[in-house]
Amino acid sequence: MEQKKKVGFNIIKNDPTDGHKGFGKSSLSLEQVSPVIIDVEDHSAHIDIGAMHARSAVEKGIKFLKTKEEVPDAKLYWLVWVTVDRNEEGPYYAGVTACEMTVNREIRRGYKSLPEHVNRMDKSLKRHIIVDVMDDPSKVILREFLQGHNLDMWNRSSDELKEGLNVTEL
Repeated sequence: MEQKKKVGFNIIKNDPTDGHKGFGKSSLSLEQVSPVIIDVEDHSAHIDIGAMHARSAVEKGIKFLKTKEEVPDAKLYWLVWVTVDRNEEGPYYAGVTACEMTVNREIRRGYKSLPEHVNRMDKSLKRHIIVDVMDDPSKVILREFLQGHNLDMWNRSSDELKEGLNVTEL
């Protein structure tokens, strides 16, 4: 039986501007960010690199509409952009931003705000924490996923992230 390859977070390989003083010095690298899909109903989270180009397993075959109301009986997902950085102690979760997405597989329709998804990815790259938009069960799933992926990275992360995801088990 073929084992499923475990996908990890993109960790900074090295400084792409190393040795350069000018051009590109303030540019952000997408190598630092990974998309995590949270399935609230299944109480699961996984990294899906396809989400970088709006082609995650959840998004495939779905036509996204402009309002939630156009997608009845939709299943809730969260796309969470997780940026990893490194300090003196090691890698940590530096930017974590969440965006809502709903999908009704039966009618092959969904709702998401593409501008919001792009802006939140940008905010994650700029080391922002935006998890207050998530419901408590989703926060628990994300916290458990980040801790389970690498507890040391979690421990080195900001108090803002830990407090943002500090909800009681549901």
